[in-house]
Amino acid sequence: MSKGTTKRMVIMLSAAAIVFGGIYGFQQFRNKMIKQGIGSQANPPQAVSTTTAQLASWQPTVEAVGTLRAAMGATLAAEVSGLVTAIHFDSGKTAQAGQILVELNAAPLVAQLPQLQANAALAKLNYERDLAQFKIQAVSQAQVDTSAANFKVAQSQVAAQQALIAQKTIRAPFTGQLGIRQVDLGQYVGPGTAIVSLQKLDPINLDFTVPQGQMGLIRLGAKVSVATNAQPNKTYNGNIEAIEPQIDTTTRNLKVRVKLANPHGELLSGMFATARVGDGAVQQYITLPNVTIAYNPYGSTVFVVKSAGKGADGKDKLTAEQRFVTTGMTRGDQVAITSGLKAGETVVTAGQLKLHNGSTVFVNNSIQPDNNPNPTVHDL
Repeated sequence: MSKGTTKRMVIMLSAAAIVFGGIYGFQQFRNKMIKQGIGSQANPPQAVSTTTAQLASWQPTVEAVGTLRAAMGATLAAEVSGLVTAIHFDSGKTAQAGQILVELNAAPLVAQLPQLQANAALAKLNYERDLAQFKIQAVSQAQVDTSAANFKVAQSQVAAQQALIAQKTIRAPFTGQLGIRQVDLGQYVGPGTAIVSLQKLDPINLDFTVPQGQMGLIRLGAKVSVATNAQPNKTYNGNIEAIEPQIDTTTRNLKVRVKLANPHGELLSGMFATARVGDGAVQQYITLPNVTIAYNPYGSTVFVVKSAGKGADGKDKLTAEQRFVTTGMTRGDQVAITSGLKAGETVVTAGQLKLHNGSTVFVNNSIQPDNNPNPTVHDL
């Protein structure tokens, strides 16, 4: 190889090395600048509100909203058709058991009754006569049997007629308070036509449901305090009278009935009321507002605010740590934490959606969530 050829090859290799070296250097410079750019775009501290996890005394209770129902209640209706000929009650008054309330026209049935009674009396005489004749062998046993059957048929016809007449009279089946009259004198009513409602309001029942997880606090005879916004300054006390022996497969709730004394008729059927069942010894639980908990299929979590030393500006640096917790009973806006959290730790109450484990945060507690153990239920 000549000296000229060698010189040209050296120049070519040197130029290639310079080019590739420049490309490599540019790549390293670009990667460094991208890294610096990404670092400068780190998420800024997120604003959150917080609360301090505290121990609180809990009386194990169940609180539920239910519906008041009369101990006995019915809408009285006509059993047969007829014309209203007499009304023996006033709307809103108290009716005694067996009291006649409304009479329908029974004149045709009443007029036919004496004829049937006469037939029954004649059948009885014939039976007695044939029976006496049979004793002296004057008539056969068949004749006596026929007379006995005729007598029973006549008696049943009288009883059937009396039952038809009784259907024309509507009576109060039990003692209670009457509602507003739905028929007028002279009105023709058909079977099933509503006449008036009748409600026995003392005692009165409250029906409510509780989740199956709280059924351990429900037992027969347990004391229950009941409140309603119809009587905002009063509390009614009662006892659990009945518990449904099965769980509703749709809602997984247990139905409970409480009996309440209502001597003054202040509680009416159909009202809603709040029942509070308290039982067992007082316990200590770490308590948080319910909104602090993120309920997920894989477990419930909270964000705990931790100190991460001093920031570049010399101020305390705060970070969020995601923590799995186990929740217990609830009361009002509060939930009990049975594990995963210690008293005194700072927990995020708002702003959780923009956080992840290790997020930098700063605290702004100008707005706090509801944290009332006994909030007031309002009728919408």
